[in-house]
Amino acid sequence: MASAEIPLMLDAAMDVDMDVNVDNALDAMGHPMPANFDLFGDPLRPSIASKRLLQRLDELRTRGCCQGIAWSRQGTIASISKDGRSIDLRFLRCRPETGTWGLSEPTLCSVFSSAIPGCPVTHLAWASTSSPELAVIDSVGRVTILSFSISLNRPYLLRRWDADLVDDLHAVVGCYWLPLGPQGRQYHIMYGPAVYEASNYKYETSIVPAFGPWHPNPTKSSLLCVTTNGLLKLFFSQNNSKIEETTLDLESVTSPDDLITHASLCSDRGTVIIAVATSSKQLKVVRATIQWGLPQSDKQVPHGSVPLNPTLRQKRIAVTSWFQHGPSQSHLDTSMAQLSHMEVLPSALEGAPVGSAPSLSSPLLLTVRSHAAAEHSPYNQDQQSIVDRWEILNEQPQSLHSALEQLGSRATSGSNLPMSRLRKLDSIVIPKIIISIHPMQLGQVICFAFSDGTVQYRHRLTMNEIYNEPNIHKIMTLGQVGFQFAEESPCLQVAFSPTNSSFVQICEDNKIKWNSMKYASEDFDSSMKDISQYAAVVAALSVATSSAAIQQMNYDDILAISRPFAKNPRFSYDWIMEIVRMLKIAVDYSEEAHHDQLVRNNNLQLCLSILNHLGFQGELQPRSFGGKFAMLALNVRNIVILISIASNTPPQMKDKLNPLDEPEVVDALAGCAKWALDLLAWLADCLFNLLGDERFMAILRNQKRFFEMTAYLQSQNDVSLHLLLCSSTRGFLSAACRRLIHLDSLSQRAITYYENKAAAQSVTDPDGTPPRTPWPLYHAYQKVQRFTSGSLVKVAEFDKLLSTLSQEIRSAYQNSLPGLSTQGRPQNPPQGPQTGGTNDPAVKRAQVHCELGMLLAASPPPSFQGVLVNFFDNSLKTFRAKTDPAELFFANYDLLEVDDNRKMLAAKKASGRYVDVFKRFELVADARIGRGAGGSLTAGEGTAAEDVDLQWRRCVRCASVMENVYGQRPGFTFVLAQQRKCSCGGSWGILPKGSLVN
Repeated sequence: MASAEIPLMLDAAMDVDMDVNVDNALDAMGHPMPANFDLFGDPLRPSIASKRLLQRLDELRTRGCCQGIAWSRQGTIASISKDGRSIDLRFLRCRPETGTWGLSEPTLCSVFSSAIPGCPVTHLAWASTSSPELAVIDSVGRVTILSFSISLNRPYLLRRWDADLVDDLHAVVGCYWLPLGPQGRQYHIMYGPAVYEASNYKYETSIVPAFGPWHPNPTKSSLLCVTTNGLLKLFFSQNNSKIEETTLDLESVTSPDDLITHASLCSDRGTVIIAVATSSKQLKVVRATIQWGLPQSDKQVPHGSVPLNPTLRQKRIAVTSWFQHGPSQSHLDTSMAQLSHMEVLPSALEGAPVGSAPSLSSPLLLTVRSHAAAEHSPYNQDQQSIVDRWEILNEQPQSLHSALEQLGSRATSGSNLPMSRLRKLDSIVIPKIIISIHPMQLGQVICFAFSDGTVQYRHRLTMNEIYNEPNIHKIMTLGQVGFQFAEESPCLQVAFSPTNSSFVQICEDNKIKWNSMKYASEDFDSSMKDISQYAAVVAALSVATSSAAIQQMNYDDILAISRPFAKNPRFSYDWIMEIVRMLKIAVDYSEEAHHDQLVRNNNLQLCLSILNHLGFQGELQPRSFGGKFAMLALNVRNIVILISIASNTPPQMKDKLNPLDEPEVVDALAGCAKWALDLLAWLADCLFNLLGDERFMAILRNQKRFFEMTAYLQSQNDVSLHLLLCSSTRGFLSAACRRLIHLDSLSQRAITYYENKAAAQSVTDPDGTPPRTPWPLYHAYQKVQRFTSGSLVKVAEFDKLLSTLSQEIRSAYQNSLPGLSTQGRPQNPPQGPQTGGTNDPAVKRAQVHCELGMLLAASPPPSFQGVLVNFFDNSLKTFRAKTDPAELFFANYDLLEVDDNRKMLAAKKASGRYVDVFKRFELVADARIGRGAGGSLTAGEGTAAEDVDLQWRRCVRCASVMENVYGQRPGFTFVLAQQRKCSCGGSWGILPKGSLVN
């Protein structure tokens, strides 16, 4: 081209329209420029990677096991300390002063022996067991396993690493805890999405196959580790709870090129898929099987009676290179020759046309290569990650033509065995640095976390980005209805919560930060007045909570996210209503049923726990109506459980323990009895006050004003009548009455036994010496008898009052509800006695609707008006004639913590008095925290003796407290094990000395 034909930039610039509107330009200056654009509107160049981020990438490329922070399914957040010689333990906890959530202060954990100089702790991995187990791995592959069976921040040693070899070739490059098999089925249940149909949300449910192998004990897991020299290690719990080990050689390492740098494992169809990457850029996949050495034919062998003797076997699948050249969307592809992540995912359900059965997709292997912009390099300033994908295919070999098969005799039966291979899929290029890969929704979705603090969700099969746009018509995550992560700050590592609704970060200054989702609407109040948006928020929270509940995971971060919505007095009730619909929770216990079914209803405890937490506004604030109702219901349920556990030893354990023969157990039950008796007295006093309340009785007697009754009770914050009307809480109260009667009878017999024994001893003593000091168990039963005999109400009469009310409520249902389905009744009804049409689905639904409404503080049905008038005019007056109302009025109910007066709450706070939710007696903070007298209790392994009985446990969810006691005797240990969780279902955190807050 001639020089005259070359256009000059100046010429082109002169053609630009120079008519600039100054007013518009000045007006635009009033708005901030987007952060990712420069002054002229051009995209900013990517920020230079920090020194800490480059170091982290080098660490990820060097070894596959270097996760420095991990979040357990039960709520403990473990992180490696800065010096690498110990770990720090944190958790989410509700602040007692305000009820708001935050990250606890770290608790130093060094119960394992100190790390060898130059061999720091490098990796943390949690098992999915109900009693969380944590694998702590150092840089030379030594493994310590900790158990968190009691609290979130005080572990016990299950396995020490002292006997492990100190050898760089044994460094762990990949580890995996075997999953727990779902009880009684071969699949997992996943809730969601919530689909909007006909002005309501319909909740879909899907089934995801559950893949073994599993530990023979369904409550235990096992740890698999791959070392850099190709050794597969299996750490498993023997039947005596001792951790043992077995190994298998995966690879023969003869040169540095054969060393394994990264490994990933997963369970798939009864085998373990193991993918390894070597220094020579090879990618190898094998399948391993575990034979536990248990007899297959003899079905009469009791569980746990045969020691485990596992053996490992492997089968090679395929080999390829993880660094393959070819067409790529990235100009940096060929220069990104270092692996930072590897993740293998098991088979998953594929979508199928309507009417056809879904099929399983092939296992998927992901690898990540990242490029960071170096500080002093003028080239390749882009930040980028490439996700390479392979499918692990099993294919049948093509059959030969029959004529060809006849030519030779080489064909064998083995020629038709399935063949495995790796099929390379299209790579995904992301203009960010990936620091974590996190499968979620049972492996259906993959979440990528980036170094800038952002996250991205992709569909596992298509790898298309999902959940990145609002969608209130089909809801699966909180992000679709307006929730966003609160802050996006640069970080080096992340760990997601069990619900995936929040995560913790290790920031570049080495600080730990909790990043939770928050509702992003600028006008929160106006947004919540939008019925469709409000319903979408409730549906999204319900999906998240139900998924956590069915998988028995901690959901405290969801409570934290939902707390701002508690300003709406109906929010907690609407939320629980949706959870009951989704989980199909039983709430109707109006029929005569065994109390065991009610007590074992863990999903009902979930609903009460949510109601309890959202009704708690801090120790100095009165609880809401729903919070007060739920708090009392949860506590009486817990007392029923403790008394039942102590009184009913499992048949297989009767030869080893009898809790009621141990004074520590009886002493704890005495406190429970005192609390339950105080509750009955308080309920009677409240009901007597309502009987004398002219305004309440006027509302009650007027059929047209009956609907005003609940609103009036809520204005008085009086939950006594609702505790009796709701069938589930009435069942708890009835169960408590019967256990109190049982304890009273038992204590009388025990006291008589010991007194007769002492009298016989004095008669038969030839020297006439006085009898010895009475036995401690005698004193404990005397304490029980003192409480039961001194009760302000007669327990049997109160139980009779409850039974009478239950019968009248059943009659009201029978008389009012059958008319709902007269058209649908069969002409020839079934023979035999029927219970008021309760077998009719329409009647049953109506009855459940009434019970759910009363559980959630709605007005009782109109048919209850006559029941309540008769209750107050006849049954309650008859009961009052057998009590002393004056004694009830002036009684002390501090043990129940039901005060609504702010001055009384402040005075209680100033006195430093708390109620132990296990033994039900008052604890004094000044006398116990840090300065209490140590008892004769012994610490668990790894716990200093001087710490025993000095610290308290505090519930992270409701802020209740109890002494951090241990059991020396088998019966007390057995009963205490039922208190591993608070009565509300929250976990315990051990309080530091001298503090009442974690």
